[in-house]
Amino acid sequence: MPTFVAAGPAFNAKQVMAGKSILSIPGTGTDPFYVQMNKGMADAASAVGYKFKVWNNQGQLTQYQQGLAAAVTQKYSLVDLLAGPDPNALKPQIDAAKSAGVLVVSSHLSGIEQTVPNVSANLPVDYNKAGRLLADWVITKNPSAHVLVIVSDEIVSTGAMRAGISSEFGTYGSGVKFTFVNVPIPDWGTKIKPTVQSAIVADPALDYVVCIYDSMSEFVTPAIQATNSVGKVKVIGFNGTPFVLDLVRTGKVEMDLGESLDWAGHAIADAEMRLIGGVGTVKSMNIPFRLFTSTNAAQAGVPANFSQGYGQYKPQYYKLWGLSK
Repeated sequence: MPTFVAAGPAFNAKQVMAGKSILSIPGTGTDPFYVQMNKGMADAASAVGYKFKVWNNQGQLTQYQQGLAAAVTQKYSLVDLLAGPDPNALKPQIDAAKSAGVLVVSSHLSGIEQTVPNVSANLPVDYNKAGRLLADWVITKNPSAHVLVIVSDEIVSTGAMRAGISSEFGTYGSGVKFTFVNVPIPDWGTKIKPTVQSAIVADPALDYVVCIYDSMSEFVTPAIQATNSVGKVKVIGFNGTPFVLDLVRTGKVEMDLGESLDWAGHAIADAEMRLIGGVGTVKSMNIPFRLFTSTNAAQAGVPANFSQGYGQYKPQYYKLWGLSK
């Protein structure tokens, strides 16, 4: 069970955020991944008492641009670009916002070692570590495994996860044979299943399919069933998506490395309040991962939900922010 570790010293959040406001522009406004993190950010704002709004969108560049323009005209203190809007494509709008005194921050977009241009600050997640942990699982289970790793290279964080997987296999899994295959997100529903089926037929010794984003497993498990490979070809992934945790609990996915999105939302709020208050950029938001298997997946709920099974963190944040809760 994860243990809370503060990202920085305690501060008076109500004092820091008096008269301040944050506008979050997520990658899209409807995907549960973004909805849950924005909910955590909104809960933090409610507890502290500052204005927080989500700029709802369908992932279109023009909508991101409109959100940044609105942040300037409505005099927001900070714009949060949450796990999707590309700062490279938004440079003119970001520059205009910064010129107007608005902080523009990318969050949950990149790995810690990756550089994000144009923004006032970047709040990364250790995607490299997530990749290493996925590789570690395979190595400990079968040091001579044959592995298919499914990636989506258009996502910024994929580079960090690729690097983590490659470095870990290279350092500790010299007997592992692994192959990356890129399937862009719009093609998941049509290309993952035939890709996995073809890989199983081409390599009868295939042991693992690694889904760097665990929702891919929705299309992987049918491919395993279709090739009569249940029990032989195992599936692991990263994110802690509830339906995947249910598959872990019922034995259809072997392991899922989870991250509480509500915790992530609170961590982003904590870091952005520190930026507004001039406390500085945190070195790490200290958002923990938890490894779920059939032995503990029920702790995420039955059925699973996005934020159960990670221990206590809200009371610790409230204390850190000087709240009475």
